[in-house]
Amino acid sequence: MATEKIQRNTPQRKVILEELEKLSTHPTASELYAIVRRRLPRISLGTVYRNLELLVRNRTIKKIEIGGSETRFDAECMHHNHVRCVECGCLDDLMDIPAGSETEKLIHSNGYEIIGCRTEFIGICPDCRKTRSGKHSRVKQ
Repeated sequence: MATEKIQRNTPQRKVILEELEKLSTHPTASELYAIVRRRLPRISLGTVYRNLELLVRNRTIKKIEIGGSETRFDAECMHHNHVRCVECGCLDDLMDIPAGSETEKLIHSNGYEIIGCRTEFIGICPDCRKTRSGKHSRVKQ
């Protein structure tokens, strides 16, 4: 197994992580780039992408890959699920759904070493539900 080179914490990486930690919206790399540029106007989109991938490899942040949508990033590494609104596309955390013991038995009975699990719940967010009554305040992701 090759030993990975230890990565120093660059000023750009520090700002990218700080800005991601402030957000609960699970931004795409492009969305985070727009935010980071406010603090680092000369940063490139490529630098943001490279640093996000490095932070994922180091398990500092999580990459959220959901079929049919852009990859998003999450600074919360504690296991949790997500719920996506099928109308506006927003992605929210679901922190209080316990893993069922029957599911765990099934997963571990197949011989795999399980390193993670992704469950996507879908629904209609509270703001989109309000839209039906003429009120909507959530910014589309």
